[in-house]
Amino acid sequence: MFKKPLGGLKTSAPLRGSDRRRLKQRVIEAFGISSEDGDLLVPDGIQSVKFSTHLEEPGVAYLAPDGDPLWFTVGKGSDELVPTVYTLWKRRDILPALWTPAAVIPILIGGADLMIPGVVHHSPALKENQLISVLQYNYSRENPTVSAPLAVGRMALPSEQLDRGRQEKGKAVLVLHTWKDHLWDLGSKRDAPEALPISKPQDEPSILAGGDEKATACGEVLEPSATEAMANLKLDGGEDLAAPRPSYSPQEINTLLHTSLVQAIASSIPASAFPIPATIFYTNYILPSRPAFPSLLVPHSGPAPADLSPCPSVAEITVKASGHKSLTAFLKGEEKASLLTLKSPPKHAQQPDLLVTSVNINHPSVAGHHQYATIKDVEATAAKKAMREEKKREAEAGTGEVKVTELWKPHQVTVSLFERMGGNTTYHYSLAEIKALLNSYIATNSLVNPRVQAYINLDEALINCITSKSKGKAKGKDAAQEQVPIEFMKREELIKAVVERMQNWYEVSDGKDTVRKKGEIRPIQVVMKVRQGRKVSTMISGFEPFLVVGAEDMAEDLRKVCAGATSVSPVPGKPANSGMEVLIQGKQSVAVIDYLTSKGIPKKWIEVVDLSGKK
Repeated sequence: MFKKPLGGLKTSAPLRGSDRRRLKQRVIEAFGISSEDGDLLVPDGIQSVKFSTHLEEPGVAYLAPDGDPLWFTVGKGSDELVPTVYTLWKRRDILPALWTPAAVIPILIGGADLMIPGVVHHSPALKENQLISVLQYNYSRENPTVSAPLAVGRMALPSEQLDRGRQEKGKAVLVLHTWKDHLWDLGSKRDAPEALPISKPQDEPSILAGGDEKATACGEVLEPSATEAMANLKLDGGEDLAAPRPSYSPQEINTLLHTSLVQAIASSIPASAFPIPATIFYTNYILPSRPAFPSLLVPHSGPAPADLSPCPSVAEITVKASGHKSLTAFLKGEEKASLLTLKSPPKHAQQPDLLVTSVNINHPSVAGHHQYATIKDVEATAAKKAMREEKKREAEAGTGEVKVTELWKPHQVTVSLFERMGGNTTYHYSLAEIKALLNSYIATNSLVNPRVQAYINLDEALINCITSKSKGKAKGKDAAQEQVPIEFMKREELIKAVVERMQNWYEVSDGKDTVRKKGEIRPIQVVMKVRQGRKVSTMISGFEPFLVVGAEDMAEDLRKVCAGATSVSPVPGKPANSGMEVLIQGKQSVAVIDYLTSKGIPKKWIEVVDLSGKK
């Protein structure tokens, strides 16, 4: 709803005392909170501002004294208050919650609705049209977490129908507002709170069930293992997830782990990735290759489940729950079966892990293996479906706006880092995807500095990446600084350092054609300067990558719009075939901007420079 800038924004005005009290009472009644919480979420000095969406729907936003939007209403005559993510970061339990994988969040921020396959877990007994918060589920073998609320939406169907249709197409949540959209931009733009571990004390209700989160947020609760935490969660009707799904025996988990290893080998691990430390091999290749529906491969020895849901939870299929009990014992058993080869680390090595030096792709069990749906496949499919739905929705909307996406590809020193993080080294990443991958790697390896959580402790892979020379050679003072050992960095600085060492790409789409090229895209240049004595001319260059019109057509169009002479010539001072320049007589920057925006070019990609020296 807010993927485009808000229109018709007026100056915000403080609410009168009586209006503020009425708003507070509405919040208390609608969300069932106490008067003290009402004062927190509707503070003294709260302001209101009117706006309109890109669909011309009128709305009202209520802002905190510091400018953070707390509540909003949309629609003529609508009085339903919707909390923003800023409000949910203060009290996340005022709305029921729904989890989705990390790969889906950037798609929701781009304006898409949440599709059914993208739902990992949800609060019980949800009704159609009910307001819901969306949280990011971060998978980790030892410490699975969920983020603070990152989106607010409305259920497109009841939870009973959602559970019956997990393999069907369609929307689960109609997204109204997300972190980093244009409504969020009105506020302080602060970082989202840290993700919380999936944990629940035995004598208190789950956060998702609407319980008190204060103890969890303060770290005062017990933190059971991922298996115990998932077993404690409740699904529809308050039914225990673990009740109809008893655990596999250690021998059955042995079989599932062996099958996951065979699946990983059959999926062609690149030879350049070896040798791989055992823990990295286990985390990046074996765990993602676990079956999404294990009961289809290894029938459970106990009572059969009523459906094809994972039996048990995939999170239970770990080495610790197997008969091996340790990763070393498991890998050595597979080495005896000739599936892989191992090498002990050198004496006094800083890395005590075993090294996996190779895998046997010619092994009979690999040659006869039948591929199955893995948990990695399920998450990737959900993300692709959401992306297709978003593209279809944009095509139907027919906005005609040129969409410019800056991309980065792993290159040179960053290739090994992305391999270690489990990323695809041939993929073109957006900035949001790079951040998500790095944040997941930081969480999985517990790299957040325990004393100052704004800083990240750097491991060997990160240090090797960021201490290498970037695209330009460091000189003088900068070169001396690069030689100083780095042990930790701020999260944003770390992301920036990694991105600077990747290869620049960009993608431009006008709704019909999409072009992806290597290099850094730059804004269209509109330069006004004096030529031939006192005459001022306006020159336009750098428009070719944006798929607008040719230089000749642009010159003809602007000749009519500006009622002045125009000409076309190669950009002076640059090599042949590097682009054309359109020249117009007079200071015509306003007319040029209007023309380019009418062709769908966003204003952020138009740069005006006045060198004429005249006002």
